[in-house]
This record gives sequence, structure tokens and C-alpha cells, in this order.
Amino acid sequence: MNSTTFAAAPPAGATRAWQTPIDLALLGAIWGASFLFMRVAADDFGPAALVELRLGLGALVLLPFLWRARAAFPARLWPRLAMIGAINSAVPFLLFAWAAQHAPAGVGAISNAMTVLFTALIGFLFFGEKIGTRRSVALLAGFVGVVVLASGKTAGASIGWAVTAGCTAAFLYGIGVNLVRRHLSGLPPAAVAAATLGSSALLVLPFAIAQWPSRPVPLESWLSAAMLGVLCTGIAFVMFYRLIQRIGPSRTATVTYLVPLFGVAWARWLLDEPLTLTMAVAGALILGSVAFSQRAAK
Repeated sequence: MNSTTFAAAPPAGATRAWQTPIDLALLGAIWGASFLFMRVAADDFGPAALVELRLGLGALVLLPFLWRARAAFPARLWPRLAMIGAINSAVPFLLFAWAAQHAPAGVGAISNAMTVLFTALIGFLFFGEKIGTRRSVALLAGFVGVVVLASGKTAGASIGWAVTAGCTAAFLYGIGVNLVRRHLSGLPPAAVAAATLGSSALLVLPFAIAQWPSRPVPLESWLSAAMLGVLCTGIAFVMFYRLIQRIGPSRTATVTYLVPLFGVAWARWLLDEPLTLTMAVAGALILGSVAFSQRAAK
């Protein structure tokens, strides 16, 4: 935007210009906090019960969007929504919740950044998208970062399996993004999110009932679960899709760089979790590869 255009813009546009970076930072902070909330609540609830609360509360927040667009969701579409919901929400959420029981919150946040690279890889392997030399190099660098992260230890304990769970979740996100692009395009995104979250909640419900905690859950964990569902899932999705409408998907994707930074910062500040040299090196490799991949895509 040149100075002439900016001067001619109405006040609302000027407000939007400074509001966008704030909204991106806020969304990064919220999604970064999701790993903190999982770390706090996962041990008390267990993965299935915690994810059920997250999915159910998130779906309730987004339900008005689905209700408004309900005519666009015929019965024949719901099996596909349930399948994509399982791939893009239910299973990844369970994996991240399990990882939160076994590794610092920052580990999950760093692993989550691989979603961008896995999305490109799945598009190349199964949907005929071009990947190019630069993005291939970015993928290689990202995988090196994963290996470095998995080789680390916290308090003398290996975090390799937690990293594997987090990266598997990111891989499933990459599959889910490609499926949504090809099979649910043209539908209102917030309504799609409500439908997939709601379907996922129904899929996880039997496991949540079977594994519901037998001991009283502390208030702190209840609050963390509520924040995870309402704020980090429901409200964050609304913010995400509004940003896409305002500035487009490419610029909105820059939030990917902020989530690990906030995830590590929240865990360090509020949980006093360590930032190890291994985490720092792995985070730099993964985030650097994501940035390089995005630059190549442009």
C-alpha cells in the first residue's frame, strides 16, 4: 500500500492496518497457550476426557455459524465431515494431549509448526502439487529439526515419543488441510469447523466416558479445559477465519511462526518449564524451514 492509497482510505481501513498485526499476535498467543492448558489439565483428565471437553466446547461456540448455513450441509455430507473431523481434529488433539503428559508444553508447540511442511508434502505425494527444490530443502531442514528435538531430554527423561506424537498430529493436520481444500471448498469455513468439531466430539465420546477420571479434578484443570475449548478452539477459529477474510490465507499463515514462540514463553513464564538448548536449536530449524517454505511458495 502506497502513501496515496493509505491517505485516501477511510478511517476503518486505517484502523484495520494496525489492527491486523495485533490480531495475528493475539491469535498466536491464544494457540500457544493451548499447549499450556493441555499440560496443566492432561494428567487430571486423561487425553480422551480432555479432548472431549475441548471438542464439545469448541463446537458449541461455533454452532451459530453452522446453524446459519445448515441448508448447505445435507445428510449425505456428514460421513465425509466425520472422517475429516477425525483426521483433522479428534486424533491430533488426542496425540497432543498425550504428548502434554510426557513432555514440556513447548515441545508440542514446536512440533505443531511442522503442519505447514506436512501440508506441502501431502499435497505433493497424493494430490499432484508441485513442491520444488526450495521447498524440498525446507522439508529436509524441518525433519532435521524434528530429529534434534526428539533426541533431547528434560529432567533426564527422553521426550522422543512425545515428539513423535506431536509430529504425527501435525502430519494428520497436513492431510486434513488438503482434504478440506478439495472436498469442502465452497462451504462457510466456520460452519465446517463447527461440523467437524461436533462430529469429532461424538467420535471421542465413548472413549471419554470409558476413561473419565475417577478422582475429583482440581478447579485449575477444569478452568484449563474450559479455556482450551472455548478460547483456544472456538473463539480462535472465529478469529482465524475472520483474518483469512480480511488479509487472505497466505498472510494469516504467518501465525504459524508465533505459536511455538508463545507456547514456549507461556510454559516458561507460568509453569517454569525449561528451554533447553535442544529445543532452541530444533525450534530454529523448524521455524526457519517453515519460513523458507512459505517464501518458496510465494
